[in-house]
Amino acid sequence: MMTYLKRRKVRKQLKAVLHSAQTLRCSREDIMNAGELALLGEHQNNAAAAYRAGDVATMEAKGAELEACLNKLNPPKPMAGFRENFDVLVVAISVAMAFRAYFYQPFKIPTGSMQPTLYGIHSETRSPDSATLLDRQPLKFFKWLATGESLNVVRAKASGTVHFMPSDSSKKPGYVPVVVAGVPHYVPSDAVETDEYRRPLRLKNGASNGAVVKEGDLLWCGAVISGDFVFVNRWLWNFRHPRRGEIMVFSTNGITALQQGTHYIKRMTGLPNESIRIKAPDLIVDGKIVREPARMAQIAGREPVRFGGPAYSGFNPSGTRQVFLPGKSLADENDLVKLKGDQYYAMGDNSFNSFDSRYWGPVPERNLLGPATVVYWPFTSPRVGRIR
Repeated sequence: MMTYLKRRKVRKQLKAVLHSAQTLRCSREDIMNAGELALLGEHQNNAAAAYRAGDVATMEAKGAELEACLNKLNPPKPMAGFRENFDVLVVAISVAMAFRAYFYQPFKIPTGSMQPTLYGIHSETRSPDSATLLDRQPLKFFKWLATGESLNVVRAKASGTVHFMPSDSSKKPGYVPVVVAGVPHYVPSDAVETDEYRRPLRLKNGASNGAVVKEGDLLWCGAVISGDFVFVNRWLWNFRHPRRGEIMVFSTNGITALQQGTHYIKRMTGLPNESIRIKAPDLIVDGKIVREPARMAQIAGREPVRFGGPAYSGFNPSGTRQVFLPGKSLADENDLVKLKGDQYYAMGDNSFNSFDSRYWGPVPERNLLGPATVVYWPFTSPRVGRIR
């Protein structure tokens, strides 16, 4: 009897860990690199096999290994309560001051899938000598409040060898832990230079993976810029149909490849009853190359988002069939998707780093929330104002 009860308890615990692992994969698969996905998949498979076999000792061992893997991918986020409370404060003030605020919903850009139109957390390499009075507390906080920018000087807290760990995919999105003598140091994900297989090589103008450093040595220095905060128009699509080129915010409910109960933001590239295919760098709808509205032509033309700004990468197929739904996904130029009367196609502007309809298929009309219309924070961002 005791053996049965223990097996039942261990199976329940292992099932919960497997669920957490799957939630992590679905929520951050578009920003995890191949090594992270392989590591997570290996531990998931081992734990699932142990669950099916039913041996208590094996389930406990594989469950512990999977849980340790999740902890590596998701180390505890420092000052999580403070950051969360401040996010709430910024949102509350903005909503209170917005015109007809109850018609709009604030939304934070979580990742870089919409770059260069909209940005998640990103960085710019700087020198420690570039620090000014505004980069010291308490003025540092007010600088961040106005600009969303904060200078981070990351120095080794101990002596040892530098090791790059898998990025934190849920508790600290946008960052990578760099471990020295067992001590993690967090740097923005885009500060890491990688090889053609997305393996980390070094930090931009900083320490290399495998380098030996002494306590106090500089690992990386740069300005970390917060992701854009936008307003989503909840009422507009009640009075007219969605249009191609609009930045669409939608619910993930019912889209099986995505984490349920959250929202994504992408560009609307396909409308109901259309046939969609991609021949890089062009989007082809019903056999014709798309050039309207102007932003769509700008993306296809790989033009800069603004004078002197970064350029788009064009429309590109996903390039993989590891995540592929026949008749719904666009892995290469030969694939064609025929949308139904209640379906829309969503693609990120950052074509090479966006987990979108090219992988998991169309968005049902019932999932549409509204178009993102305005960037309202950071206040000094060149993207603040109307979104195109």
